Amino acid sequence: MQAEIIAIGSELTNGEKLDTNSQWLSTELAAVGISTHFHTTIADNLDEIVTQFRLSVQRSDLILITGGLGPTLDDLTRQTLAELTGTDLVLDKKSMEIIEAMFQKRSREMPERNRIQAMFPRGAEPIKNEHGTAPGIWMEVPRLDGKSICLIAAMPGVPSEMKPMFYQSVLPRVTRGTNMIRFARINCFGVGESQTEELLGDITSRGRDPEVGITAHEATITLRIKAMGSSVEECEQKIAETNILIQERLGEYIFGYEDEELEHVVMMLLSQKQQTLSTCECGTGGLLSYRLTEVNGSADWYTGGIISRLESVCEYLDPGTEHAAVEFNAAGAVLIAQATQKKYQTDFALAILLDPHQSWQDASQVPQAYVALANRESEWVDEIGLTVNRAIAKSRVTKAALNLLRRNLILK
Repeated sequence: MQAEIIAIGSELTNGEKLDTNSQWLSTELAAVGISTHFHTTIADNLDEIVTQFRLSVQRSDLILITGGLGPTLDDLTRQTLAELTGTDLVLDKKSMEIIEAMFQKRSREMPERNRIQAMFPRGAEPIKNEHGTAPGIWMEVPRLDGKSICLIAAMPGVPSEMKPMFYQSVLPRVTRGTNMIRFARINCFGVGESQTEELLGDITSRGRDPEVGITAHEATITLRIKAMGSSVEECEQKIAETNILIQERLGEYIFGYEDEELEHVVMMLLSQKQQTLSTCECGTGGLLSYRLTEVNGSADWYTGGIISRLESVCEYLDPGTEHAAVEFNAAGAVLIAQATQKKYQTDFALAILLDPHQSWQDASQVPQAYVALANRESEWVDEIGLTVNRAIAKSRVTKAALNLLRRNLILK
């Protein structure tokens, strides 16, 4: 079965709102072996929607529509479905009673315009909405060949109404695909996108089962695994076997799975080892501290830190003592990490030096940063070459600091 998802609403096409419904529905369909081949977003224009519906019916076995079922004049889905099938809109008394009861329950008078929500193309079936006033619409539309039909389900655009309607009333009507599909993600740091592909070799080749794709975001490499099979168990077995191959080839570059970020892994390791961390950041605006404090339970292992300009950082680390200015180099980063560890008396301290005075516009000059890690006995430092995009640079250097600590923790 080939599916298509259509999102209706000018607020989507003009950028006021993001269409998250189509992504969610594609994932849910894939889980039952139904492949989505098209995503379409259309503004509130009657003729354009009808034209798209006619095209979609001929090329897809299942069409899921979100949006356009409200009571206002720009809600056109039911009218365009009637145009598609050449039928009139007729009132469904049971749906009308449900809508009226909802308004009565809220002690509100129902506007006459809401009556349109109880009207359906002749031959269509209402889909009960347990969480809102707009029922969905279920239709089976014949194709031009006269032998096959296209299944259509129109649902509200509000996710809190659409999702339960899909689960309760749409999914059970849909013939499940012969193949199941499962996805998995592996997250890596410290290796580039092209080098990752080189290390993985044939694992990323076209036509391989399961498929392995590579994406990069702010220096994090994510491997996306897509497995197909006749059962969930078969899919999971394929993913597990591919996961072993990836582990063998990428090793410690892998830091986590699915939604895990470096900060989650670092906090988990600190918790396991019952060790504490402090930080000092120059030039990041506190991004490292923000990442750490977003992790649940981080207060048990992250004691806090300092956010300062490079010129005055020592005043915060050791007030009342004369210090020469810390230089922007590896030695300066190590000095700050050591002083931070002593000030907070933590097992580890991370320091970041990101020079705010360097050029971010000149592509010929590669900005540099330094990250250092210190404990009571040793210190480690990395020099990081950055892009000329300041926002991405700040994200990358904080990840590099977290990865430096992660590497140290997994070796002990």
